[in-house]
Amino acid sequence: MSASQATRNPIVFVHGLWLHAESWRNWIEFFHEHGYQAVAASWPGDSETTESTRRNADAVAGYGVSEIADHIANQIKTLKQKPILIGHSFGGLLVQNLLGRELAAAAVAIDPAPVKGVPELPLSALKSSFPVLGNPFNLNRAISLTEPQFRFGFTNAVPEQEAKELYAKYAMPAPGRPLFQAATATFNPNSATKVNLANTTRGPLLLISGAEDNTVPPVLVKSALKAYGKSSAVTEFKEFAGRGHSLTIDSGWRELADYILGWLNAKGF
Repeated sequence: MSASQATRNPIVFVHGLWLHAESWRNWIEFFHEHGYQAVAASWPGDSETTESTRRNADAVAGYGVSEIADHIANQIKTLKQKPILIGHSFGGLLVQNLLGRELAAAAVAIDPAPVKGVPELPLSALKSSFPVLGNPFNLNRAISLTEPQFRFGFTNAVPEQEAKELYAKYAMPAPGRPLFQAATATFNPNSATKVNLANTTRGPLLLISGAEDNTVPPVLVKSALKAYGKSSAVTEFKEFAGRGHSLTIDSGWRELADYILGWLNAKGF
């Protein structure tokens, strides 16, 4: 570890549903090259690789947002400094949970699943989640997406060949429970998707949206920004034109990484 890596806050990446920690490999290398110690957190039940998780799908079944957040909290508590958290999709919700608990120095939530307090439910988000929510028995199951489902939910904004390659490389089973928790959050005062929106002493938060995202359309990310309105802590928003839910794993990932690096540097990290 270089001297700059030792003094800077480490970065911890948090994946979402249907992806593995391996999906952050390019990002880890990028931030290493820019002087950061960087690692990717696991979810409970994740096997060592994407492929091994596919072969052991039942191991990820049944876990909800609270259990996953606490699992990641235990990982980051072993670090010598509070980390910068960068999460995608449900990983974006999880990093907001952990930042609100002041377990992180700063956080970036990329196309984040909606926290409690985001009431909108766009049609494309409903369609994207239907492979899970369409069957109540999926609550305690691990669910895999078909290639057409992954195309709609993740890779709608990339060419067909790239979409096929991303599905083959990255798609894996995911627990159904977090989607049910998000879908019922409005009616549950103690929802697992609740975060400390009013915390004024937390570190800065950057919310990122892909303009063409079907799974987490921009209206949901903008609504999350509004939900933080009562806090004086820094909360900022950035939208990337022409990008879908695969924006962290597709060929345009570096555009986001460069922006986030600049944002972190501007905030003194």
